[in-house]
Amino acid sequence: MTNTSSVLTQPAYNCPVQQEGNRELTVRPSDNAVAFEQMTEAYRDLLRRPAKTQPKAATPKTLGKDNIYHPRLVTLGGDHSVALPALRALHEIYGPVSVLHFDSHLDTWNPSSLAGAWASEQSNYNHGSMFWIAHNEGLIAKGGNIHAGLRTRIFGNDYGDYAQDAKQNFQYIETEEPGLAPGTGCPEPGGWTTRELKTMLRGLEKLNIVGADVVEVAPPYDDAGESTAWAAADLAYELLGLMVANPPYPVDGYVAKKKFGRKWHEAAATKKDEL
Repeated sequence: MTNTSSVLTQPAYNCPVQQEGNRELTVRPSDNAVAFEQMTEAYRDLLRRPAKTQPKAATPKTLGKDNIYHPRLVTLGGDHSVALPALRALHEIYGPVSVLHFDSHLDTWNPSSLAGAWASEQSNYNHGSMFWIAHNEGLIAKGGNIHAGLRTRIFGNDYGDYAQDAKQNFQYIETEEPGLAPGTGCPEPGGWTTRELKTMLRGLEKLNIVGADVVEVAPPYDDAGESTAWAAADLAYELLGLMVANPPYPVDGYVAKKKFGRKWHEAAATKKDEL
């Protein structure tokens, strides 16, 4: 990202961060296991490239296990399971990472509970089990994992789904006002509006964000105005802004807010003097 203004509630500035590269991954659609390996390899390649923008000063949290500053990762997609290959690649750089999961579904289900008697290697890789797999592979940190916006149904007759979820060290944030994005494969009415979600994202600017994704966008289900695609693009821009809002980068070309006109009491005082 080059010469981009701040998207957060700060004065505008010219951002010196440079884009490492765009890649549209080509994967095997008929074999999920192979597709995941292909995606993981592509993420490894991106993360292990030298970061074009190096920080002036770095803290241990911003560096990888090799004490090197690595590029940040942003993934755009449809199926949410693409988060698992990204977590695998990030784990090689940083070790276990905390996950802030904005979704209406848990995505921590045991694959066997979804596939039933027809479980297979293929069925293990789906968009409802990637965090279960990530936890069992040690990719997710033991603390600081949060679900935000849950409003899904559970599969069983009890709260076993949530008990399984707790084992993976996830906590919860409740959802409130309604907001709908039609272009998705598993819609759950009752979500946040885009404005509310952006407000929450902007509250994360002090975090060290090493990777993010915007997924579950299904263009065939979108409306004529492509409102879901627009919202997804806007949120992706917000995530990029978070990655550069509080980094150890030099900030050049600072532009202070301009003040136009006079305050009412200044104008009144001038008028009084004239009398």
